[in-house]
Amino acid sequence: MNRSVLIFMVFALTFAHLANDIFQTFFQAIYPQIKESLLLTFTQVGFITLTFQFTSSICQPLVGLVTDRRSIPYLLPIGMFFTLVGVVMISYADNFLFVLISVGFIGVGSAVFHPEASRIVYLISGSRVGFFQSLFLVGGNIGGSLGPLLAALLASSYGHGRSIWLSIFVIFTIIILLFVCRWYSLNLERINSWRLLGDGSGGVNSGGGNGVVKLSSNVVMISLGVLMVLIFSKYVYLACFRSFYTFYLIERFGVSVREAQVYLFLFLFAAATGTLIGGPVGDWIGRKYVIWVSILGVFPFAVCLPFVDSLFWVCLLSVVVGLILSSAFSAILIYAQELAPGRVGMIAGLFFGLAFGIAGIASVILGNIADKYGINFVFTICSFLPLLGITTFLLPNLKK
Repeated sequence: MNRSVLIFMVFALTFAHLANDIFQTFFQAIYPQIKESLLLTFTQVGFITLTFQFTSSICQPLVGLVTDRRSIPYLLPIGMFFTLVGVVMISYADNFLFVLISVGFIGVGSAVFHPEASRIVYLISGSRVGFFQSLFLVGGNIGGSLGPLLAALLASSYGHGRSIWLSIFVIFTIIILLFVCRWYSLNLERINSWRLLGDGSGGVNSGGGNGVVKLSSNVVMISLGVLMVLIFSKYVYLACFRSFYTFYLIERFGVSVREAQVYLFLFLFAAATGTLIGGPVGDWIGRKYVIWVSILGVFPFAVCLPFVDSLFWVCLLSVVVGLILSSAFSAILIYAQELAPGRVGMIAGLFFGLAFGIAGIASVILGNIADKYGINFVFTICSFLPLLGITTFLLPNLKK
């Protein structure tokens, strides 16, 4: 099969991931406008994030489990259609309940998209799974980083009703996904029987002489538990930034909403860059080392951030935090998929879902803390979360 075609499909799925994730941060970036226009509390703002993340986290593992047993490529445009409905609805949302229903549709769309798209990328990546999975993930991160910029261009001047223009972008993405799904359906048997672009390796527990370590089921379960702890550490801290960083900058430094959205873009763009770096480096030096550095290594910068009085240094530290911390997810995801090679879709759905669910619950809890004790206190307590990265020492080395 033509290698260039396979690479094009990976890039098409990466673009679709960009489109899918752009809406999450777009709506988080316009929280100040929604909070002001609907007279919401920080706790209610947290519930908006929870609704999106909860619908996504519940559905993703189920979608992954189903697609491991039977591939359903046309789930991708179906998921994007749910996103389209949510985008149109939130453009006309004039009360808190309507906003919750709108973001719920977007959450379902995200849940349907992520596991199957990640599984397809994994199957066609072969021995370069770290690079291509990182490329796929960075598409989502770039989309996430562009969300605040779009919010600054559209919503800051014209209100959240102008988000209806994003529906054109969603329709274009649906057309691309229909093309990808048709190609995938026509080549389904060849893809499932042959790990394209690679050596056909089946993962750490597949046996064979590929220099991999055979692990017991207990070690696999403990390792997955450690990875979930690391996901908790990473995504609670990221939820703090995604949902409340704009409020933090507005309250502490008196910047405008538009300026705060631009600073949020810088943080998210740094996170996208870190994701792109993490995958290839994990292919080269080993994913366990990337996880060590990306989680535990961010602690010194994170703990300094709430105590810095300069806007410049706060923004610089946030960029460093985003760059280092976000290099972890592709390494964690691929490490988990190598632990359970026969459950690629389920693992993708589980870890995407876990990440989304943790972020949603954390947003409500952190919003409630912010209402009682202030935004700065939230950033102070969250800065200690990277210390959980010390549990990485429990992970086994997967290569002999």
